[in-house]
Amino acid sequence: MIRVLIADDHEIVRLGLRGYLETEDDIEVVAMAGDGDEAVRQAQGQGQGQEPDVILMDLLMPRVNGIEATRKLTEAGCSSRVVVLTSSTDDTQVVEALRAGALSYLLKTSTARQVVEAVRRAANGESMLDAQVQKSLVGHLQTRLEREAWQDLTDRELDVLRALAAGRSNQEIADLLQIGVKTVKTHVSNVFIKLGVEDRTQAAIYAVRHGLDR
Repeated sequence: MIRVLIADDHEIVRLGLRGYLETEDDIEVVAMAGDGDEAVRQAQGQGQGQEPDVILMDLLMPRVNGIEATRKLTEAGCSSRVVVLTSSTDDTQVVEALRAGALSYLLKTSTARQVVEAVRRAANGESMLDAQVQKSLVGHLQTRLEREAWQDLTDRELDVLRALAAGRSNQEIADLLQIGVKTVKTHVSNVFIKLGVEDRTQAAIYAVRHGLDR
């Protein structure tokens, strides 16, 4: 079963998502939250090794927004994969959400089947970006060509990139950095997205070319 946490400040959205997701045989909604602070508590309060597999995270929430909540979970080493589900197409928010650790970014105009697909992909460590979001992201990146892609990596993602350049497996990286394998997979996916590479070999080549392998 794919364990899902739904974080959205609108109750009707939370209930609607739960109702639909639970019609799927392989998905279970284990918690819901009305703001980012509650989402962090719920994700970390499920018990050791029992974090939700996927968090459907709205960005525009009171108190703690979805970007900050995602960043807190990433920094805490939470293994949950964050799928942003929001109404915002602002390119800055798209970039900040991905930089904070989100794996996927969908709009609330997405179909129910697309949301289910994103949840299943996320559970397997695969990202999914809405087509409109992709255009926004490309536009943002085109305005920042002078900035090297690796500069958007977090310190932990740089550690993972160096380990990839050394040819380490996910388990070896997990042992080296003392984090879970699922967390490593999330970091690897984020590195691929931020660097614009498709696999570990391309990531390793990028690291060597930019002197990041040491």
